[in-house]
Amino acid sequence: MNQYQRRLGPFGLLMVGLGSIIGSGWLFGAWRATVVAGPAAIIAWLIGAVIIIMIALPLMEMGAMFPRSGGMVRYAQYSHGSLVGFVSGWANWVAIVSIIPIEAEASIQYMSSWKWNWAQGLYNGSELTPTGLAAAGVLVVFYFLINYWTVRLFAAVNNLVTVFKFVVPAFTAAGLFLSGFDSHNFSGAGGFAPNGVAAILTAVATSGIVFAFNGFQSPVNLAGEVRNPGRSVPFAVIGSILAAVVIYILLQVAFIGAVPSALLAHGWSGLNFTSPFADLAIAWNLNWLAILLYAGAFVSPAGAGMAYTATSARLVQGIEDNGYFPHVLGRIHPRFGVPRPALWLSLGVSFVFLALFRGWGTLAEVISVAMIISYVTGPVSVAVLRRTEPNLPRPARIAGLHILAPLGFVAASLLLYWSRWPLTGEIIGIIALGIPIYVYYTWKQRGLGFSPHERAGVWLVCYLAWIALLSWLGSRTFGGIGLIPYGADMAVVALSSLGFYYWGVHSGWRNPFRLIYPPEAEAPGARPLGESAPGLAQQS
Repeated sequence: MNQYQRRLGPFGLLMVGLGSIIGSGWLFGAWRATVVAGPAAIIAWLIGAVIIIMIALPLMEMGAMFPRSGGMVRYAQYSHGSLVGFVSGWANWVAIVSIIPIEAEASIQYMSSWKWNWAQGLYNGSELTPTGLAAAGVLVVFYFLINYWTVRLFAAVNNLVTVFKFVVPAFTAAGLFLSGFDSHNFSGAGGFAPNGVAAILTAVATSGIVFAFNGFQSPVNLAGEVRNPGRSVPFAVIGSILAAVVIYILLQVAFIGAVPSALLAHGWSGLNFTSPFADLAIAWNLNWLAILLYAGAFVSPAGAGMAYTATSARLVQGIEDNGYFPHVLGRIHPRFGVPRPALWLSLGVSFVFLALFRGWGTLAEVISVAMIISYVTGPVSVAVLRRTEPNLPRPARIAGLHILAPLGFVAASLLLYWSRWPLTGEIIGIIALGIPIYVYYTWKQRGLGFSPHERAGVWLVCYLAWIALLSWLGSRTFGGIGLIPYGADMAVVALSSLGFYYWGVHSGWRNPFRLIYPPEAEAPGARPLGESAPGLAQQS
């Protein structure tokens, strides 16, 4: 029986959210956003925060309503059945587990700026060297061990790490503001938005901004280990996003103002840093700040790496609970209350991603797009559950959901489109690689056929194919062939995605995986009706 221990309080859960959000994103996100959008990267962070809040609120309602660990892979299953649930959960897990190695890569890439020869041999300017990969692997194992013993150890370490993660960005912003800040950078070198509005939108999707805010879902995924989830989950989700956006914008402004004018001879797109903030600190003779940043480059990603290791394991357990992973992966250690087999799987997959993607920027793009795909079902699922389960208690009921949910779906669709072709199509293809797993377990459970589970998922399959097609046909501004001109392309995406939203809401049904009542679901050791997922899946 899968039984977690409810040991996390609201502050601990907030620290988990912040620990996930304030990871490697702040170390590299400001630089990459500036390269893409120039000083208008500030606007990109604001747009990203607004979109993430619209996406987070429906998930927050469901997290408080269904306090189950690994919740992000469960909600679509409750609202639409197995096909939508699997695709959404698979996309979310692929994105989350790949964040573990990227945090380790961030630490090693920053270390490569040290002046010792052995450190400079860790990174060759575009990717980690074999020695750098080995060092990153050691960090991944460290994240694993912190989570291996007990959630209480993880929470205690994470609280200390998160406090430190506030200190380093604060000193970084203050040091650059006081020492090397030049307000003329915001209007020079091509102006405030040298690459136009489209570059701002692309920066939101691919430069690390969406990636930087991804950690908001960690409190949702750990809801099964939280005391009073109806209060703690909303507090942690909203609190972590609002705190993070203040930190990120301050860092972005400080970064833009601190870039020496000599480095802008070829414009913002010509900026090339290995350790962006540390390089700026050294340029302004802030050696104390550079040392602090090198320490922060270990602590910040380590905190996020530990948090995502915990989250990825809970997602594995959630997918197993839904009936699409071997039962052994759902086992919880009876003494320590952690899913150890799931942790081992996440460790192995982390090493695979570490070997395939050896640079922070490349992997950040992959993670961002995969995460957006997992987000699109959230607004649809919460609307379906409002219709099909109107009497279930909702401790964090969101006002104005009939407006907020479709807006969130449209915003997520635009993020997918802004990610640019061919990246959008490539990641949708990666998500499709999980379909054979779905087919295999469906065949074992109820044979092959077109059941209500598949009928309820047609909209999502068509939606992903449609977004990929629009991305290919769209304007050259976003990597397409130019058949749909710039401006009209975004209108087509927005309007058509509204149609898919209402199709998705209409497709939801009271399938066998729904929860009966939250009181029973929250009882120690209780599981959703999907506990007997294979047998229930045989129902039509």
